[in-house]
Amino acid sequence: MARACEFCGKRPTTGNLVSHSNIKTRTRWLPNLKKVKHFAKGITKTVYSCTRCIKSGLITKPPVRDRAAMLAAAAAKSAAAAK
Repeated sequence: MARACEFCGKRPTTGNLVSHSNIKTRTRWLPNLKKVKHFAKGITKTVYSCTRCIKSGLITKPPVRDRAAMLAAAAAKSAAAAK
């Protein structure tokens, strides 16, 4: 998994943790990435996106498919094929 947002490019940052006695320890801060489905150009694709991009609306969720309509269409298709 690439630890980068596919929309804004946010990546891990590095720095020091500084204790009370001024001892420095190297550390990494990771972005808050989530695996979400993004719908663009008629294709649904799973991408890693930071929560800031999700909240700002850069992610377009795929349309919800109606299960009853899908089953009815499949039944009609099989009935037409049987004739």
